[in-house]
Amino acid sequence: MRPIRPSVTGRRRGGARRAASPVLAAVALVPVMALAATGCNSGDDDADAKSSASATAAGAGATGDGRIKIPEDLRKKLKDHGIDIDKWKNGAWKNWDKDDWLREANDFVNPIIQGLWDPDRMRRANDPDKRVDTNDISGDQGVTDPTPAPVRAQAVSPAYHANAATAGKVFFDSPEGTMVCSATVVEDPAHPGKSNLVWTAGHCVHAGKKGGWYRNIAFVPSYNDAGRSAAQLQGASRDEVAPYGVWWGDGAQTSDQWIANGGATGGQGAPYDFAVIHVTPEKGGNGKSLQETVGAALPVNFDAPAVPKVRSITATGYPAAPPYDGQRLYRCQDRPGRLSVTASDPTMYRIGCTMTGGSSGGGWVETGADGKPALVSNTSIGPVSAGWLAGPRLGPVAKSVYDTVSKKFAGR
Repeated sequence: MRPIRPSVTGRRRGGARRAASPVLAAVALVPVMALAATGCNSGDDDADAKSSASATAAGAGATGDGRIKIPEDLRKKLKDHGIDIDKWKNGAWKNWDKDDWLREANDFVNPIIQGLWDPDRMRRANDPDKRVDTNDISGDQGVTDPTPAPVRAQAVSPAYHANAATAGKVFFDSPEGTMVCSATVVEDPAHPGKSNLVWTAGHCVHAGKKGGWYRNIAFVPSYNDAGRSAAQLQGASRDEVAPYGVWWGDGAQTSDQWIANGGATGGQGAPYDFAVIHVTPEKGGNGKSLQETVGAALPVNFDAPAVPKVRSITATGYPAAPPYDGQRLYRCQDRPGRLSVTASDPTMYRIGCTMTGGSSGGGWVETGADGKPALVSNTSIGPVSAGWLAGPRLGPVAKSVYDTVSKKFAGR
């Protein structure tokens, strides 16, 4: 069994520093900052920005030359986290040395590098060889239901914005290369109708037990809205690939359980494999929130019914491992069963579905008794050979993650 891991292209070597004890429900906040990168090589993991940096920061005063100066206290804070903003844009973010890879729950920093996520770089975030060491469910409580029959994923009809407005892709960089997950726009109780919150899997933002926070995390709603093939996307403009913009994570949180126990293979940490990202538009936007921009956001149900009472769940995502190419949106619908991976952890939902890597983090939606859809889970793990997916049931820990991010940005 494996996490339906993010798709990846390219490989690097890097270690991780173990945390002493992550802080429960501690939100990781990003200083709001942008670094202009106008000279990147499209789609190249090793591309360095060639032009001089132009940085912006919240509350900074503009200088006479039109640039915005980084306050010294913010610059110092970033350096305390191992980030020199003058070097970060020019490739310092590629340093995955174990002593510099930030791991703690409140260590997340994610300076915006303008133009980094160009169409070619997004398109080339493909799936690697995903063989894993085990297909074992080692901690079964004796309540795991029979393995579901595979349900063939169905292509979502374009335009995706018209048929799945809350769906999109999360892009990020890891020691293994440029990676991609799926994600969902969700409501924010602190900003009704104006949410900037995105729901995804924990392993799409943090490497878990043996790693730290990923970098250059950005969300693209309605990616490839017209549903073009990979071949058709070659040479596509950024507006065609990301018609509703590129939104960078300026805050993120996953569960302490994922940070402490999550792994690349097996089910460790999977019942708590969820994350919330607060996003901001790369180019400043027009004053509209993400929810206003895409026109929709899903409520999150943290008291979803037990498996026997759920008639149907629909999972949505951008699968990238063969036979898929990661460019098109798919969904599966099935009645869930239970999956137990560790006796001490909650059971997970499990459905039949042929989606593969790249669909990680994609939203699972159930229509409640009120007839309205709500997010009840996200894609987390599946077998090596595909055929089914499992996702965590969202309870008090998930609600704590969600509420903390919402409250931290409530006055902004």
